[in-house]
Amino acid sequence: MNSVTVIGLGAMGMGIAQSLRRRGLTVHACDIRLDAAKAFAADGGHAFTKPRDAVAGCDVVISVVVNASQTEEVLFSADGAAEAMSRGSVYVMCSTVAPSWSAALAERLSALGLLYLDAPISGGAAKAAEGRLTMMTSGAPAAYAKAQPALDAIAERVFRLGERPGAGSKVKIINQLLAGVHIAAAAEAMALGLREGVDPAQLYEVITHSAGNSWMFENRVPHVLDGDYTPRSAVDIFVKDLGLVLDTARATRFPLPLASTAHQMFQHASAAGHGREDDAAVIKVFPGIDLPRGPKG
Repeated sequence: MNSVTVIGLGAMGMGIAQSLRRRGLTVHACDIRLDAAKAFAADGGHAFTKPRDAVAGCDVVISVVVNASQTEEVLFSADGAAEAMSRGSVYVMCSTVAPSWSAALAERLSALGLLYLDAPISGGAAKAAEGRLTMMTSGAPAAYAKAQPALDAIAERVFRLGERPGAGSKVKIINQLLAGVHIAAAAEAMALGLREGVDPAQLYEVITHSAGNSWMFENRVPHVLDGDYTPRSAVDIFVKDLGLVLDTARATRFPLPLASTAHQMFQHASAAGHGREDDAAVIKVFPGIDLPRGPKG
């Protein structure tokens, strides 16, 4: 396996494409944004704007788009990849989607003679660029065998969670439950500190060396301190992802009070016009907070 297609050149997809190329693989990179495709091609990659063209000659296709709707477009639109992929090649789906939708997609691709890995990712843009992602995967042994060289290039940990597609997506949405709740809790804590007149930089220093710390607090609060809400991950991502969490739990009437509250906070922030800002902008839902503002805030 010498050639891999990466579809979606956002912060994560671009890092994945670069990691694959560092391993000596030929990378076909595809994005509807011509400037993103050209940026990758400028360093020696092969750039495409149509999925059907990008998959030619590649046995592994890694999709790093936002959601199920974009995945449908990538695969089944007039310019989609599904009909153009070689039979027996593998589609590695890295988006956060409903587990039931992922399982159904595996069946649709199987009917076309294609293999499938349910393979959501975690780690952010920095680890994508370093080839150190965490992948939550499930699929048939044949799919792993085909995709393994690519997985080795992009991930530090590839968790194999079973042969049944959808298992990886279940674990990913549980991760997103925790991530969303932790970001919302970090925002609430900082908002209270600001309201009470605590020096925000000192508060950050204390909490990151105390039991109340979390990875999300440590990573996101600096965006608030800098007043920089340039999206690394957006408010609307957690409107979507926590919505998937709640939809999954609702199917079995399972209560999720903390996830529900966090979802409402992100929806509130989105409705107030902050949906495309960094997810740390959820702090803006709190009234009367004198937030610092930077050049991008």
